[in-house]
Amino acid sequence: MLPITLMPVSSTAHQSNIWHPSTGATFQWQLSDKPVDRTVEASVYDIDLFENDARVVSALHHSGRHVICYVDVGSYEDWRPDKARFLAQHAVIGKPYAGWQGEWWLDIRRLDILGPIMRSRLDLCKSKGFDAVEPDNIDGYTNDTGFPLHYQDQLRFNRWLADEAHQRRLSIGLKNDGDQASDLLQHFDWALTEDCFNQGWCDQIGPFIQAGKAVFAVEYDDATSLRTFDQRYCPQARRVHLTLIFKHRGLDRWRRTCAR
Repeated sequence: MLPITLMPVSSTAHQSNIWHPSTGATFQWQLSDKPVDRTVEASVYDIDLFENDARVVSALHHSGRHVICYVDVGSYEDWRPDKARFLAQHAVIGKPYAGWQGEWWLDIRRLDILGPIMRSRLDLCKSKGFDAVEPDNIDGYTNDTGFPLHYQDQLRFNRWLADEAHQRRLSIGLKNDGDQASDLLQHFDWALTEDCFNQGWCDQIGPFIQAGKAVFAVEYDDATSLRTFDQRYCPQARRVHLTLIFKHRGLDRWRRTCAR
C-alpha cells in the first residue's frame, strides 16, 4: 500500500451551531459488548442508536464526551424495533448483505418509502441527545444490492441524508464511500473509514484531510497485524492528523491507539 502523501492543513473553526469533531480528536467506537464502557480515554464516542437510551448519552456528555449515533441507512436489519416499517414495503428490500446475517440491501432510490423511516431514525437520534450521526452502508451502488443503483443515485441519497441531519442540528460523517469524497465534501462534516490502510484506499479520503475535517480510521485485527498497525499505519496517520484506532471487527469495547 502506498503511503498517504497529502499535506495536512490547519483546521478552521466552523461557523455553525452544529458540533463538528476536531482534527485529531480521540475516538472510541463500541457497537457491541454492552454496556458502553465509559472509562475509555476518548473525547468522541460512536455508539448504537437503538441499543442505548438517552441516559447513556447524557452520562457521556456529563464526563465531557461528544456522542455519535450509529444507524444503518443503506440496509435493512431484521432485529431493529422499526423492522415492520420495512417489511410493509417489500419492494425496497433487495439481496442479502454478504457476510452479515440478518441484513439486506435497500433500494435507496425510493425516498418516498425510505424517507419517512430515516427521518424517524434521525429524530430518535436527536431526541436522545446525540451530537452527530454515523450513517452505515451509504455506498450501496458499489455492491450487488439487487437494484440497478448508480453513482448519481447514491449522491442524491447521501446528500438528502446530510441535509436531514443538518436540519436536526446533527453533524454527519461520510462512512467509507471514498469514491464520492470529493463530491460529498461540502455536505459531510467528518469522515470514518474502515480498512483503508489495509485495503490501500486512504488517499480517497484526502479531500477531507485537506479541508481540515476530522477523519477517524479503523483497522481490524482480523486483517492487519499489530506490528503493521504500530510500525506502518500509525506513522502515516500521524503525518496527516488522522485519528487511527485498532479494533476487533465485532466492535466491542476493546481498542488500541497509536502510541505517541
